[in-house]
Amino acid sequence: MAAKLRLADLLGGLSLVADSGYGLAPGHAMRSCLVGVALARRIGLAEHEVADTFYTSLLAHVGCAAFSHEMSAAFGDELTANRAGARTNFADPKDVFTSLIPESTRGLPPLGRVRTAAFIVARGRGLGRRYDSTVCEIARETARRIDLASGVQRALFQVKEAWNGSGHPRRLKGDQILFPARIARVASEATLFHDLGGVAAAVRAVSRRGGSLLDPAIVAEFLGNAAALLGEAGAGDPRERVMAAEPEPVVEKPEGDLPLVAAAFGDLVDLKTPFTHGHSKEVAGLAKAAAERLGFDAEAVRRLHVAAFLHDLGKVGISDLLWEKQGPLTGPDWEQVRMHAYHGERILATSRTLEPMARTAGMHHERLDGSGYHRGCRAPEIPPAARVLAAADAFQAMTQQRPHRDALDPEQAAGQLRAAAKSGKLDHDAVAAVVEAAGQRVGRRRELRPGGLSNREIEVLRLLARACSNREIGERLHISPRTAEHHVQHTYAKIGVTTRSAAALFALEHDLLPAKDA
Repeated sequence: MAAKLRLADLLGGLSLVADSGYGLAPGHAMRSCLVGVALARRIGLAEHEVADTFYTSLLAHVGCAAFSHEMSAAFGDELTANRAGARTNFADPKDVFTSLIPESTRGLPPLGRVRTAAFIVARGRGLGRRYDSTVCEIARETARRIDLASGVQRALFQVKEAWNGSGHPRRLKGDQILFPARIARVASEATLFHDLGGVAAAVRAVSRRGGSLLDPAIVAEFLGNAAALLGEAGAGDPRERVMAAEPEPVVEKPEGDLPLVAAAFGDLVDLKTPFTHGHSKEVAGLAKAAAERLGFDAEAVRRLHVAAFLHDLGKVGISDLLWEKQGPLTGPDWEQVRMHAYHGERILATSRTLEPMARTAGMHHERLDGSGYHRGCRAPEIPPAARVLAAADAFQAMTQQRPHRDALDPEQAAGQLRAAAKSGKLDHDAVAAVVEAAGQRVGRRRELRPGGLSNREIEVLRLLARACSNREIGERLHISPRTAEHHVQHTYAKIGVTTRSAAALFALEHDLLPAKDA
């Protein structure tokens, strides 16, 4: 019988990606899940709704990194802004001035504080609407890709809706919002403020939001049992507790589905910046093909393939302020950037299923001469799989544009890769196999015109994925901004999304990005 994987084990570990990308304490999603499941059972929901609550709570913030580019453009450090937004009661206009503005401008120079405050007052509502819509669409699409139940998909699309109808993306109200979405929001708010100030802070915050953002009946159930709910959620190893709390029957996946789950999370990470779309997917394809050429056994190929999809998970916890910096990075900047390999490795190590891939993924920037990071390993310490991953990652990154440089064509990238092998940084055999694999992948067949998109709409979709505005799309396609806007709206309608990040994810999933963008 084929081996089975516990989905709760996979998602419990990978939920740390959402915590990191939202700027929350590690384990927030798992503790929220435990509070949510306990609330759902106290309320008396049917077991299938408890199961929907379980997965909705784990994945509620999984789409937040997809809006990092826009948040960073508006605030600088989007992680600080995310944390400020999470603490703000948007149903109370005063809280924008007492929580959001002070928290999101902390550490900025005086002029920066004034400008950011003015932006929040003038344009913050619209940005918040786009943020919520993006988070909901990306979470729903991620649940669909990993084949979670339709109830989970619908609930994730509603986690930013508010009891009083002021939420997004559809401004649903009251009982129009599914129970799992309502419970997940109460659980998340309670867990956040418990982390900040204990039970009293959680009780105060949830109470203030009852009847506006939160369902008053669920709030009342929480308030009557707050200390016990939060105490139980915070006791012991949250991953072990989540595994024990998963409703029956537990969800298992065939072992062969692991790359599909890994691909979904790799794409989430790559949505963080417009210029990395498809990076993990391409690295995984190159690494897998190179490993097969080098004669790796089937299990080694499978593990490397999964590690390659997930090698950049740690990037979500580092601000786009650094990833999108136009000039050279400073020494302190580099210290933060180097930590992404470490953080990604630690995320994978929390899952029994993914732990065997953790070290390989964490070594994707190691170099044979000891000049890499995060360990500074030398040749004897770097196993074959990590050598292949390092070469595949380096080659693919060279062929994508970055804020500080243009993309190289494949021949130029191959030349630089060979030079790195000659200088003793990369493994000769790994480089040769990756370059050969890259040559074989140039002629890939792509799905033509999915969703009934016209050729013009595919052009628009590709520019949307690069975060181009309507004006920029018009300039590049030699059409007016108004015509570009019409094309954008028609494209969104055809593929069933309303946000740039969701459109980019559609393009990734259907392999619609041109070679240098993929």
